[in-house]
Amino acid sequence: MKERNSKVVKFFLIGISAAFFLLMLVMPLLEVIYRALADGLESYRTALTADYTLSALKVTLIATLIAVAVNTVFGVIASWLVTKFDFRGKNVLSTLIDIPFSVSPVIAGLAYIMTFGRTGWAKPLIDGINDALGTDIALVFSVPAVVLATIFVTFPFISREIIPVLYAEGRDEEEAAAMMGASGFTIFRKITFPHIKWGLLYGIILCAARAFGEFGAVYAVSKARGKTFTLPLEIDALYMAGSADSITQAFAVSSLLVGMALVMLILKNIVEYRGKRDDI
Repeated sequence: MKERNSKVVKFFLIGISAAFFLLMLVMPLLEVIYRALADGLESYRTALTADYTLSALKVTLIATLIAVAVNTVFGVIASWLVTKFDFRGKNVLSTLIDIPFSVSPVIAGLAYIMTFGRTGWAKPLIDGINDALGTDIALVFSVPAVVLATIFVTFPFISREIIPVLYAEGRDEEEAAAMMGASGFTIFRKITFPHIKWGLLYGIILCAARAFGEFGAVYAVSKARGKTFTLPLEIDALYMAGSADSITQAFAVSSLLVGMALVMLILKNIVEYRGKRDDI
């Protein structure tokens, strides 16, 4: 009787979970694909090759690549610092890493505007640099602003994947290698990195996935459609236009993000599988 009840509960929970995922995840994504192709393949191709779409895709890729590169470097440094060294302010640094998780992305974008905008305290410094170098650097309503906002909202992902791995690894191997005369870079390359490589790749995938879909922070610091809009902003602009054609185009562009999400999901599962296999 207990075994039968256990099976009933198991299949009931499986059914509830499957229904939830079907209704909340699978069907909405399928609806996006269906609506994207509603006017035929030619209309779909036209929407994806429009100048605004290509510009948004370019800005999205630039912001994502730079954010992943910057966050990988500083994420590894911060993780190594927090887990391998003892110093005053260690808990503060660990807390600061999580700030983007607790602050609304829109607030982050507004913070950049208040810092680097026309009334920001850093504006005279930027103007001085532009005058001295003959440049035209702008850190609000520009592609650099989009990059900075993306870096901010994606910063914790890599660190938070590496830190638990480094804590679990401990310090014994690094300390033994240091006592034998190994340099810091050699210790990292031969001892630390092999332990964190799958966690690092997993964090990079999460960071990229988050960067692709960021809206709030980018919306605050972006201004010109066709110049600083990312794919999520372009989708919003098309949908808010309200016409039947623009709404269909919005779904067509949305399918790009769906495709990127599926690629990220596949890569995530591959990394998880390889990481678990190496741990066996």
